[in-house]
Amino acid sequence: MSVFRRAARRRGTPADYLVVGLGNPGDKYLGTRHNLGYEVIEAIAQGSMSSLDASKRDLARIALITQDENRIVLACPTTFMNLSGEAVSLLVRRNGIEQSSRVLVVHDELDLEPGRIKIKQGGSTAGHNGLKSIRQHIGTDDFVRIRMGVGKPPDPQNGRDWVLRRPSPTDRALLDSAVHVGVEAVKTVMASGVEQAMNEVNGRQP
Repeated sequence: MSVFRRAARRRGTPADYLVVGLGNPGDKYLGTRHNLGYEVIEAIAQGSMSSLDASKRDLARIALITQDENRIVLACPTTFMNLSGEAVSLLVRRNGIEQSSRVLVVHDELDLEPGRIKIKQGGSTAGHNGLKSIRQHIGTDDFVRIRMGVGKPPDPQNGRDWVLRRPSPTDRALLDSAVHVGVEAVKTVMASGVEQAMNEVNGRQP
């Protein structure tokens, strides 16, 4: 039985959306490129006057908010990036998420320049270990991605070190602006659908 079918059998009021920001827990990783997903989720929570509370049973910091009558679970997995799927699968089941299109994942993207954002649903994970883990654990890649550009390293072989470093002041300013756009991108997906959000966001320049 798929994770979504199990979720459909859950008792109680289900959530309408699960919005996940990818990153690594701990002060060591604060402000790194890999934690850009965390930053977007934290900004959404702050804007909703909510706090993300650590939940061992959910393997994440979570908050429950409401937008346009939608019940939304915000989550920052605390499993470390490469095991993000463990938390996402658990959260899908626990919150009764019945469709992969109701799972939104915000993550850093090497293939986009710093500050650039693109939305897509499904498709390749482009080597992103967090996305690979999610696909493995929920059994599909047909979830929505909010891809937050961080740019490529000068040496293509140093991608792992690059995402675990903090960006330059110039890039940091671009990423700070992108976080605000990422928040609006998430809200637009939920309010108007993926296609409308793509039309509004994907062509924007940093």
